[in-house]
Amino acid sequence: MKKKNLLQRTIIILVITLAGIYIVIGPRRKPTLQDFTWSGIKATLASNIHLGLDLKGGSHLVMRVKTDAYLKILTQTNASAIQTAAKEAGLPVKDVRAEAAGSSYRITLEAADASKLSEIEEAVRKKVDLSDWSASTSGNIVTWTLPAAAQNKLAEQATEQAQRIIESRLDAVGVAEPLVQRHGSQSAHQILVQMPGITDPERVKQLLKAESKLELVHVVSPPSPAPVQTYNTEEEAKASLGATVPTNRRVWPYSERNEPTAASQNTADQGPKQKKWVVVESPAVVDGSELRNASATQSRAGADDYQIAFALKPAGADKFGAWTGANINEYMGVVLNDEVKSIAFIKSQIHDQGEISGKFTKQSADDLALTLRSGALPAPIEYQEERTVGPSLGADSIRSGVRASLFGLLFVVAFMLFYYRGAGVNAVVALILNVILMLAGLILFQATLTLPGMAGIILTIGMAVDSNVLIFERIREELRTGKTIPSAVEQGFARAFVTIIDTHVTTIISSLFLFVFGTGPLRGFAVTLVLGLVINLFSAVYVSRTIFMWELSRKRKLESLSI
Repeated sequence: MKKKNLLQRTIIILVITLAGIYIVIGPRRKPTLQDFTWSGIKATLASNIHLGLDLKGGSHLVMRVKTDAYLKILTQTNASAIQTAAKEAGLPVKDVRAEAAGSSYRITLEAADASKLSEIEEAVRKKVDLSDWSASTSGNIVTWTLPAAAQNKLAEQATEQAQRIIESRLDAVGVAEPLVQRHGSQSAHQILVQMPGITDPERVKQLLKAESKLELVHVVSPPSPAPVQTYNTEEEAKASLGATVPTNRRVWPYSERNEPTAASQNTADQGPKQKKWVVVESPAVVDGSELRNASATQSRAGADDYQIAFALKPAGADKFGAWTGANINEYMGVVLNDEVKSIAFIKSQIHDQGEISGKFTKQSADDLALTLRSGALPAPIEYQEERTVGPSLGADSIRSGVRASLFGLLFVVAFMLFYYRGAGVNAVVALILNVILMLAGLILFQATLTLPGMAGIILTIGMAVDSNVLIFERIREELRTGKTIPSAVEQGFARAFVTIIDTHVTTIISSLFLFVFGTGPLRGFAVTLVLGLVINLFSAVYVSRTIFMWELSRKRKLESLSI
């Protein structure tokens, strides 16, 4: 029975060891003989182990989401929607004002007829989501105010949405293993971005910061065939509205983009055309949230002239189709980031397709399409910290970390062999297996290895040896009491196991707190430490015990034990 148990344990250890070795040095595709040469193994290791920013080099950015700007925009948008809701219900409204000053966000509606105020409130409630706002009435005025608790909730939602959009943009642009997480206190609304391997982050920064606010709007103008109504200055456009821009109107610049292309040689063709101003209705017919896809396509105008084709989601397409069907010969504007990019009159009903033209280069068209696909940032962001780690510094860190690990391992091996003699070989085998399986675990869970993570590996080596020391010393104590060697080994492992479990569990709990509440470097340290401790329970207890069982099975009566 003991031999059968020993065989089972041996098979389990061999299978786990071989699997661990293959995970570490084996390719993630069909292997070839070249993969198992020294150069092939080095290349596979570099591919399998994901290095963090401090080891691979790259860029470190800390950005803040301007949640105050988000709340201001939300207040203005809701004010426009309130005015539109009242107008569609045929209820007279004298004025609607959006006020955003400091931490105060308020919308005031003044009804032309106080007796209609409750009807106006009911019409607004059906069309506009004001669940986070508190309403109060006085005479013919109703005021919606955004409480502090609601401000905090909406600001937090905007920060979380910005984090998701940044992650999707980094994935789309091809940044490998980026780290995107909250930074600082919750009220700071900061996001940390680490991009290993990106040493020139300017383009990525522009993509992260780029706004992608797409809107399809009704341009206020006499219908076609009359030319679209444009104004030479912003003041002239405002004057057409009586000097004060109402809540349901916007005055935006209009200039078709004429960006220099690779083929542009004539400087007269470069740069924006003369800027005009147009008046558009607010809110938009559809916006970027209803965008299904966007892609850069080559224009018929030339090989280096690109435009952005976009398609709407079914709900947006239905809404857009109904509006265009009811507004034949009216003018529609494509607005990007509060600037009218193109204006066209509606010949017939349009459903789900459109385009943004204006002589884009391939890269600028690709970048804009990417930001449109990932969605508009809910609020502007600003960069508060930027660091770049060069690859040479990362290579120095790797060399220093590997050297420290190897020297530490060699000194530990020498001590164990000198002090525990033959049993020291047992500890060394378990220790080497522990390192192999720990690397395999990092690769299997796609964890990123950082410099603090390497420190965690070195610390785990020490704790693995500590487990063997506890076991060996307990066996020595049992032998001194006169017990037989098999009994001493049995009791040594049994009594040391409780202490090993106790030390490992307390350290794992501490590491979990580091992972939950710590930032990037601390989390990397915690991951490697927890992984190493869990594996150590297998290598230092199960594997070490199996080696002793194998040694005891070789002779019927073992008279001495090298320990």
